[in-house]
Amino acid sequence: MPNIALDRITELVEPSLRQLGVELYDAQWVARGHTPILRLIIDKPEGVDLDDCARVANAVSAVLDAYDPIDDRYELEVSSPGAERPLRNQQDWERALGNRVNVRFRQGDGEVILEGKLVELGLSDGSVVVEANEKRTVVPVRIPLADVLAARRALDFGT
Repeated sequence: MPNIALDRITELVEPSLRQLGVELYDAQWVARGHTPILRLIIDKPEGVDLDDCARVANAVSAVLDAYDPIDDRYELEVSSPGAERPLRNQQDWERALGNRVNVRFRQGDGEVILEGKLVELGLSDGSVVVEANEKRTVVPVRIPLADVLAARRALDFGT
C-alpha cells in the first residue's frame, strides 16, 4: 500500500487513538500471504496491554468501516512496539532516559555495540551518554547521534 494511503489511514484513526489515551507509534502495510495486514503499533508512557490493543482494534475498525479508505480485503493487527523497541527520534530517546539501551554506532572505520544505562541526552551537542560496565567499573561513554547506526531499548534483568 502506498505511503499516501497509510498517511490517510493515520489521519483518520489518530483522533480515536488520542481519545483512548494511546499514540500511534507506527503504521505498516504488510503484504504477507493472501491477505495483506494493516499493522498499527500503539504506545503510551506506562506501556500498552492487551485491553488497550482490543479497544483500539474495535475503535479503528469502526472508523475504517465508516470511511472505507482501503479498497481491498485486509486484516487489522494492533500491537505494542515491544520491550526492545527501536529508538527512532528524540521522543524515543527521552522516554528511554534512565533505562537500559543497546546502541550500535560508528567508531573510526568500524562499528561498536554498547549496552548500558542511558544517563544523558546532550541535545546541545547532539550526543547521548551511556553508562557501560567495563571490568566491574561503570564507564560513561559519549556517543554522537550522527554516528548511531541503530539503537533500541534493552531488557534489564537486574544485572
